[in-house]
Amino acid sequence: MDFYCYFYVKQFSVNMLVKLRVMTVATKNIIDAYSSLFEGLDSFTKLELIERLSRSLKKEKNTKEKAFFKSFGAFPEGKSAEAINEEIKASRTFRDKDLKF
Repeated sequence: MDFYCYFYVKQFSVNMLVKLRVMTVATKNIIDAYSSLFEGLDSFTKLELIERLSRSLKKEKNTKEKAFFKSFGAFPEGKSAEAINEEIKASRTFRDKDLKF
């Protein structure tokens, strides 16, 4: 769950509404725990971690965008709606079973 804080800032004679993400206590504790682990690493390893985190952020954005467009349920084959309806109707199977009440 994300929390945001809004406030007005006057800079260079311009009033602006600024939106900042507020960290939860749990998130801050997680960051503090990882930070203490990273203190003992050398510079090269820290740079490698930064690179991988950056890649994961880019990947996450792409994954969210793809998931959004997949949620519409489009048929990729390019068939017409009528052809798809006929195919669905043709694939239906029915059982002739006499239900006795």
